[in-house]
Amino acid sequence: QVQLLESGGGLVQAGGSLRLSCANSGFTFSSSYMAWFRQAPGSEREFVAAITWSGRNTDYVDSVKGRFTISRDSAKNTAYLQMNSLKPEDTAVYYCAAGKTVSRNSGVYDYWGQGTRVTVSS
Repeated sequence: QVQLLESGGGLVQAGGSLRLSCANSGFTFSSSYMAWFRQAPGSEREFVAAITWSGRNTDYVDSVKGRFTISRDSAKNTAYLQMNSLKPEDTAVYYCAAGKTVSRNSGVYDYWGQGTRVTVSS
């Protein structure tokens, strides 16, 4: 049974930090590409960051470059999103996704978590 379980969301003041985790089971994490997406109220789901199976290559949406860092730990079957210098516009439900390729297109990912809510107050 495939499971992606996000955690680490919460309420934080602008300028603060959070680290999201995505614990994975039921598929071969070490050969899967991982990504984070987010969906703000009234908006479509948008790409945030992605990482290749090796961890050597990453991609970020421009709005989070220099503030967010995606990483993975294959020994723990877990992907992370370190979020620093948070802004109110980062408020959203954050989802992790896994797939056989890396893309900014949500449609290529096979598995999704249930999401974790991040609220950034001004």
